[in-house]
Amino acid sequence: MACVLFKPTAIPLIKDAIRSLMNQTYHPSRVLTIIYLPFSLVTTVIPTHNESRINTRTRVITRYTIFFICTLLVLVVFRSSNVGKMRNRTLGLCALSASFGVAYALVQGSMVGDMSFMCPEFIQVGFDDKQHEQLSNSQLFLQNTDYGADLFLIYVLTLSIVPGFLYENENTGSHQLGKWYALLLIAVFNVSDLISRYIPLIKLLKLESRKCLLAAILSRLLLIPAFYFTAKYADQGWMILLVSFLGLTNGYLTVCVLIVAPKGYKGPEQNALGNFLVLILECGIFVGDALDWLWLIGKSQGF
Repeated sequence: MACVLFKPTAIPLIKDAIRSLMNQTYHPSRVLTIIYLPFSLVTTVIPTHNESRINTRTRVITRYTIFFICTLLVLVVFRSSNVGKMRNRTLGLCALSASFGVAYALVQGSMVGDMSFMCPEFIQVGFDDKQHEQLSNSQLFLQNTDYGADLFLIYVLTLSIVPGFLYENENTGSHQLGKWYALLLIAVFNVSDLISRYIPLIKLLKLESRKCLLAAILSRLLLIPAFYFTAKYADQGWMILLVSFLGLTNGYLTVCVLIVAPKGYKGPEQNALGNFLVLILECGIFVGDALDWLWLIGKSQGF
């Protein structure tokens, strides 16, 4: 998963450039993400249903080719920002966001599935060839519905806060950092998320119990009122601390689920399970990003 370079939370990192190209009343961090996600979700459904008939290597190469071309086109849009109407530039960014969504989806499931049996160190997955019968996709999915629910809830919560909530300064409490504040919060989230993905490498800190994973993930729902009251009554220090905790739990719990879920399955089953889990993850991202718009209710710049 670490090889996936572009994700919705990266959008605010170029927010000033986006703001110069898009009307701010469009809520660019939310609009680009909500455009990106349906294309990513639909593209994920296809290989999940036909994973046994799709060449994984071709799929990954196609993804990185699309990503490379779209990255160059983003630079072209930025360089030509003074040419043409605002609407045309906005439509160009939206089209590129959709293309990134397609590229992102092409690689996720295949990388999770393949890395899980190529080398354990890649996502710390053990291989146990205890099963001699090939499970059907439906049997495989039914055995892992709780892991799917785990990933769904992780990303519903995370994407309902990041990036949209953090992008709006009026949501994030009192501070003295000006336009750098949202950038700092997103950077803190991404760094915390990255660091936490390596914590399960330490055996004593790896969470493997299904019940404990579910309990930890459900407890994260308390972050929603925590963010609300922190933004309303606390200062920037508390908000930064809360964002770092959100990032730490997001990365840590995601990797713990992806470590435990493929154990005991054969290579083809791990590949199918990887596609299934990524599809559920994408659904969680989509729902979370849709819920993120609810923070705009009652704000000066509403829907």
